[in-house]
Formats: sequence, C-alpha cells, structure tokens
Amino acid sequence: MQPAPHVAVIGAGIGGLAAALRLAHRGLQVTVLERHGTPGGKMRTIPSVAGPVDAGPTVLTMKPVFDALFADVGERIEDHVTLETEGILARHFWPDGCTLDLMRDPVESRANVERAFGSESAQEFTIFSNRAKLLFETFDAPMMRSSAPSLTEMAKVVAKFPRVIPAMAPLQTLGQSLRRHFSDPRLAQLFARYATYVGGLPDASPALLGLIWHAECQGVWHVRGGMHQLAQSIATCATRFGAQIHYNTHVTRIETQDDHTCAVHTENGRIAVDAVLFNGDTAALAMGTMGAAAKSAVPKTAASPRSLSASVLSFAATPADVPLAAHNVFFADDPESEYAPLVKGQPQTDPTLYVCAQDRFGAQTPNGPERFEIILNSPPVDTKTAPDSEQCQKEKARCQTLILNRLARFGLTFSHEPNTATLTIPQDFNALFPNSGGSLYGRSPHGMMAAFKRPTARTALKGLYLTGGGAHPGAGVPMATLSAKHAAEAILSDLTSTSTFPQGATRGGTSTVSATMAPAPSRSSVS
Repeated sequence: MQPAPHVAVIGAGIGGLAAALRLAHRGLQVTVLERHGTPGGKMRTIPSVAGPVDAGPTVLTMKPVFDALFADVGERIEDHVTLETEGILARHFWPDGCTLDLMRDPVESRANVERAFGSESAQEFTIFSNRAKLLFETFDAPMMRSSAPSLTEMAKVVAKFPRVIPAMAPLQTLGQSLRRHFSDPRLAQLFARYATYVGGLPDASPALLGLIWHAECQGVWHVRGGMHQLAQSIATCATRFGAQIHYNTHVTRIETQDDHTCAVHTENGRIAVDAVLFNGDTAALAMGTMGAAAKSAVPKTAASPRSLSASVLSFAATPADVPLAAHNVFFADDPESEYAPLVKGQPQTDPTLYVCAQDRFGAQTPNGPERFEIILNSPPVDTKTAPDSEQCQKEKARCQTLILNRLARFGLTFSHEPNTATLTIPQDFNALFPNSGGSLYGRSPHGMMAAFKRPTARTALKGLYLTGGGAHPGAGVPMATLSAKHAAEAILSDLTSTSTFPQGATRGGTSTVSATMAPAPSRSSVS
C-alpha cells in the first residue's frame, strides 16, 4: 500500500469543488486553497436586509450533471440541497408592451408565442426548438462530455448524421441564423441573447449556440436558499471524504521539479504535492500569476480573445407593481444595434437587462423588501491598465443610472433605490479574480473553431490540470461541473495507474488559515 497521491486544488469554484469531491472519494489526499472566505467562486452572494442575495449564477440547468456528480460518490443530491423546478423559464418584456412567457412545457410555450406573435411565429418557434434539440443531442456526447473533443471525431459524427448540417448553419453566426429564421425580429432578439450566456456576441458566435435553448427548456431549477448553497453542500461533502479546504489562503506560485509540478506556495509556506488542479482563469496562468513554469502551460489562444464581463446589481427593495416572474428579461429598443458598443469594447447605452427576483421562485409574491439581481452585459477591462478609483466610481454611477432609468421605462422602480455599493462592475470582477480582465466566461466563444481552442484538463506542464468555466467544455455551472469530471479522470489516470492506496472515507475539514506547510526551501527549480 502506497501513500495516496496529494493534489492541491487552487480555487474553490464549482469546478474545483466538484473535482475535489471526486478525487477525495477515490482516496486521494486533496487540499483546496481558496483566496476568498467562502466556497463558490463566481457563485457568490452579497448581504442585504432580506438575506443574502445571489450575485452570480441564479439558476441550475442540466440537472442530470449534478445528479451524476453526487451519485458517483454514493450520494443523492436531494440529501444535500433542495431543488425546485420553475414552470416559467423566463418572462420577457419589450418596449412596445409585448410580453412573452417561455415555459418548461413546450406546448404552453408555443401557445404563448402564437398568442404574442401569431401562428407563423409559432411554427418558426417549433422548428427552431426541434433544431436546438437535434444539435444538443448530436453534440452532447462527442463534444461536451468528451474530455478532449477533436475535429476528426466531430466530422465523423456529422458524416453519420448529415441532417444536422442545416441545423448547424456552419457559415452563419447565431444572430444571422436567427434573423433569417424568425420573421418577427423580437424572437430573433430573444434567442440571440443566448450567446451572452457564454460570454459572446450574437453576430460573432456560431449558430451552433442555439442548442443552449434546448438545455434550458429541459428544465430550470432554483436552489432553495440560493445558488451558494450548492457550492457549500459540495464543499461539505468533499470534506466528509477527507478533503481539506483552506479559505483566505492565497497561492503565490506553483513550483516545479524536472518539468513536473511538485509544490504550491502560499503566503504562509510551501505544500508539497503530486499534482495541481487550477480552478481559475487561464488568462491568469498566461500572465504569470502562478509563476513562470505555469505561464507556458497553455497556449495564448486558450485565453484570448476574452469573453464578456457584466455589471451586476444585487440588493433588496420593494418593487413597483410590475408582474414579475422569478426570471425576467427587459429588452433593448433596437435589436440591430444593442450590442454595437460591446463590439468596440465600450459600455452599452441601449441594453437588454436580466432581472432575477430571487424571492419569487415557486411563483411566490413576497410582501415588503425582496431580493434582486440585475445583470447588464459589459466589456472586459484591460488588465495592463491599473483601475483608477475615481474613474471606477464614475462608471458605477453611470451604470447604476442606466440600469434604473431603463427599468423605469418599463414601470419597474424600487423603493430605497440601490446605491453603487451594491454594484459589481468589470473592474471589481478583475479585482476579485485577478488578471481575468473581469471576463466571466474565460475565452470568447466567437468563431466556429472557438470550442476547440479552449484548453482541456491536461496542460503542457506535467502535473498541472485545469477545471472551471475557462476550460473545456466551457462556461456555465453545468459545464464547469463537467470539466471537473474530465479533470478528476485525467488526474486519477495519471497518478494512480500503478498505485494502490486505501479509499478515503475520513472526515476532512475547513479552515481560515493555510494547511501545515513544510518550511524548508525546495531543492527544485521554482516558477
């Protein structure tokens, strides 16, 4: 019996936590090092008078991914969090007064589309939904669930199912394909927004992203108590299998010996390891955040061009009497030009806004202050230019005014209007996640080959692996969770092929300080 290999996981985002859970369950020594004080990464909350408000992802889709995560370690997700499905996927508002509810029940959705836009649009909606389903089912296994998709394998899939080619619209962007498909520009505007779900612009992202609609219409769940409860539950489960999670612990560099990772360094010392799993933005690696050796672990094309960022208001207030659902979208006036500023790297002036009314899940209508998260798509920032605090405050004031004035045009106002302290802008996200530029989705999804340019779990540096939204298969909570599965499998394959060690089942723990670290200097090369 050999000692179990020791893996350091840098970052307790959803990818790092899910991988830590899988690795600890298999008996590896797992140390998770998180620079912030809580788990979840971008799955964060902000305090309010009505309780913690989500300031990151608000919904859970592709539930089978999470069912599998817990089942693979002998658990049931239902024993850890309470998930409740939403009948209304989202309520949509246009400036002309038109509204549309898209439902979990496709029959209801079609009826709503016909009622709002007519029979021709309803037929177009059905065709689009069928195409999205075909795309999702065709590319789910060979692309999203494959640890290392290749053009060759994808070509074989397409050759086997040639009827998928028209649905792919390989020579069109998502925006182009939607404008050609839908006779009513409002429906094209609605589904074009799905490019922003993964940090892209509709007229630069591939039409293939239309498959996101099928992922959403399969069901939208909310986590009772907020999305951060999911992160906390995964962290708790991982510690039960022996993982050690250390919060408020900043990793300063990754050390190598003989071109292989051998240790990580924090502000408190050195931890010798057999492998390192990086749950962060690949741009941070490329900029040398983790040291020189890790800097060349992924190609530059794996980190750039950058995806969109966002400006996020998270607060509690009493809204005006507007018929809100839990998930609401308030559309821009001009669908042809709403994204034009973002193309130039400039803030939007005629934006579409997403409003999550967190206390309206389950069709509830709360009395008094309720929690809101409002998201405005924004460009990333230049990491080479240090943010000026005065300029940041001016940008926050501008952004807050834009958001509140925009919603007021739809009749949505708030008592005790939120102030700029409740607003997180790209400069703040860059500070929270250094050297990311505030990009929330890693590499941009622009271009037909973008999916093949995301880095996979293994890197060019032996012993260094990747997980999270910046790695394959991409952005979003389900995708980051799938990336964790790919990373865990790669680590287990590389470290345990010739080792035998007992499976972990001991209780681990959490801490606000770093683990016990060897104080002796390394005799290896350092990065």
